[in-house]
Amino acid sequence: MNRSIWPALALALAALGPTGCSGGADETTAPSDPAAPEGISVTDGRMSLPPVAGNPAAVYFTITNAGTKDMFIRSAFVDGAGTATLHMMATWDRKADMQEITQQPVRAGETVKFAPGGLHVMVSDLDPSLVAGGTTEVTLTFAGGDKVSFPVEILAAGDAR
Repeated sequence: MNRSIWPALALALAALGPTGCSGGADETTAPSDPAAPEGISVTDGRMSLPPVAGNPAAVYFTITNAGTKDMFIRSAFVDGAGTATLHMMATWDRKADMQEITQQPVRAGETVKFAPGGLHVMVSDLDPSLVAGGTTEVTLTFAGGDKVSFPVEILAAGDAR
């Protein structure tokens, strides 16, 4: 398949319907980000460090859209990391496979969970100052340029995710 078709295909698939999980808010709440789009809130932010230094870490969180407008996460930035990309786990030929995604819908009135075995932000080139027990900040950018920032707790490999 021609490589230029992939971005259009990804956008078409994202428009077909929500791919996230619906549910209530988690107990751990991030401070309100005054710059966040109306109705957007993020809870339960955490980053799991890799068991082997130099490998990627994973960021998980729950994002709720209590607004009236569908939002689409287009990118992520993690303070202290060289790269951060949106990923999801999928099954291909009966095998687990990780795929980079170009955007993640957060439909009006829904909650989407970034959790182990599903959606996550893959984080590479970690600064050595990012250690278990600390915190860092994640910024999500939505289609159209709106942003929301929130703190994440840094967990050691093997800690509850």
